[in-house]
Formats: sequence, structure tokens, C-alpha cells
Amino acid sequence: MDDYDHLDLDAIDFAPVDDTTERLALLTLEEAHDLLRLLLTIAQDGHPLSPQADRLAREIAARVPSEN
Repeated sequence: MDDYDHLDLDAIDFAPVDDTTERLALLTLEEAHDLLRLLLTIAQDGHPLSPQADRLAREIAARVPSEN
């Protein structure tokens, strides 16, 4: 996984967004699968957030088609 800790978000120019426009809350299928893999890794890790990661992984898995 990439390490983004070195990035200064205040130094990055983001695309301008009209204040009256709301971004769509959608992920691409590939992003959804990446997120699902990350959540499953955390869920199986014994991390303090494992129960929440497991719940979210189940919710996402129920909504996206499988990779196969």
C-alpha cells in the first residue's frame, strides 16, 4: 500500500468545485473491491476497529458484484 503520510494536503491544488454542487457518493467497482479488501484485512487483524470493519465489509460485499 502507498504511504501518503508525507503529503501536505494544504499544498495540493484540488479541482475547484462549485459550492452549490454536491459530489456523487459513488465508487467505481474497482474502488469498491479495493475498499472491501482493505476492510477485510482490518477485520481479520484483531485491530480495535475489526468489528466495524467486518460490518462494513459485509455491507459492501452485499452490494457489489464479485470480482470473479
